[in-house]
Amino acid sequence: MSSARQEPGGRTESRPAADRRETVEVDLGSRTVSVPQGGLYDRYRMDADLDEVDRDPRVSGVDFFRQLPKTRVDSAIGPTLTPNFYYRISTARLTMPAPTRAIRARLPKELVPLEVAPGLGLVSVMFFRYDVCDIDSYTEAAVGIAVKPVRHGKFGFFDLVAGLKNEHLAAYVLSLPVSTQIAQVRGHDGYGFPKWVTALDVDINTQRTTARVANDAGEVDLALTASTPRQTAHPSGVRVGSLTSYTSINGAWHCTLSQTNVLNAGTTRGSGGARLRIGDGRMADDLRSLKPKRAVQFLSGHFEVRWR
Repeated sequence: MSSARQEPGGRTESRPAADRRETVEVDLGSRTVSVPQGGLYDRYRMDADLDEVDRDPRVSGVDFFRQLPKTRVDSAIGPTLTPNFYYRISTARLTMPAPTRAIRARLPKELVPLEVAPGLGLVSVMFFRYDVCDIDSYTEAAVGIAVKPVRHGKFGFFDLVAGLKNEHLAAYVLSLPVSTQIAQVRGHDGYGFPKWVTALDVDINTQRTTARVANDAGEVDLALTASTPRQTAHPSGVRVGSLTSYTSINGAWHCTLSQTNVLNAGTTRGSGGARLRIGDGRMADDLRSLKPKRAVQFLSGHFEVRWR
């Protein structure tokens, strides 16, 4: 059973009302997780048939992924293929300034906040819905801090203002809850991200953007309601940005690069009418600790991502 909705550009997306497929168990390092039986991960183990993916009505195309062949690497969860491909993503991001003093209190000493004015850095609350990806569909949320990029090989820093304008950003994430086991294990054990599994709903259409992250008691940790900004369509490959995320695994620093191909997106200055409810939970505590001020930008749209 499925429902259809009209997305930016007039294209209709068929979206499952609920995923009721049977599951199978797979091993990831020392962990066993359940994944949808017959899903992309069950069938392909990170090496999906791009021609088959291209036939999915939710996917706009796969040319972006053909440009970067996968390679086999050893990781903390065993041999795997990289990069991870996310063929269809919906995302919303609320960006807020915050006092540098509060930000520094939450950053590892090796990282430096990216300041937009003296004493003022940037933090973001982000929500994601991954409709089609190598590890099957799931949802995710994040509280992140913008940081200065780290020079390769040592912890010197440089401030790339031009890079910021071109959406080449670097970040340190405090919270990263997800809705599935495989996303938690791969992200936490494999990459060192602060991921845990919780009830997490994200829905983004042409009119409304809504998201809700539950705490351990099933109540609101963070929740967002907003009018979706007017969308602008972009030909595939024209607007490609990047995000470098820093994590520490067993005392060693790692960086993860994601390349984002924007399909359509819209932004508003300020909050754009977005309402962020800060409840009780791990994300709420992390956000409050940063002492954020009034939002300066709200973004919502649809993307493709190569993450390695």
